[in-house]
Amino acid sequence: MSEAVVHVVDDDESARESLAFLLEAADFEVVSHASALALLEALPLDGAGCVITDMRMPDMTGLELVRELNARGSRVPIIMITGHGDIPLAVEAMRAGVADFIEKPFGESRMLDALNRALEAGPRPEAAKASDEAAVVRQRLETLSERERQVLDGVVDGQPNKVIARELGISPRTVEIYRAKLMAKMHADNLAALVRMTLSARRG
Repeated sequence: MSEAVVHVVDDDESARESLAFLLEAADFEVVSHASALALLEALPLDGAGCVITDMRMPDMTGLELVRELNARGSRVPIIMITGHGDIPLAVEAMRAGVADFIEKPFGESRMLDALNRALEAGPRPEAAKASDEAAVVRQRLETLSERERQVLDGVVDGQPNKVIARELGISPRTVEIYRAKLMAKMHADNLAALVRMTLSARRG
């Protein structure tokens, strides 16, 4: 049994129970909350290892929860679960310090990998700092072509492929090709990793 406590926040009872079952099967201790407000009422999160929250919830969204946790000085790593249409909001959450965001539907391995990475990284830093990783990322950014940089800027701004395509005067399919190329050059396994490393390098 992992000593880390994982707090799952989702207003959808079936989704919440399904995720809790997955995590408990992987030997995590799980505490479930039906809303962001319920999680906040449980603060401080004694022994908390991570918070996994859905983006779209009534009363308080996942993004609003992240901002409130920041305001309260919480440094517990946060993973955001998001629908395809929530990507711009998920990028905002990354800017606010979220460890990862996972698009629905997701596989078990995707969630467990994200959770393990968040727990290994530990508490979120109090302030953005230049790091060896940021230096490596900046070197990778220098290998991108001008068009790849333009596509990357759109992705980090939270724009969908169709919007990026329209602004650059190319097809959405071409945007997908450029996105695949730049993700390979940046050594990013997924969109969240791409956004996270790019923001980190820019802050650094």
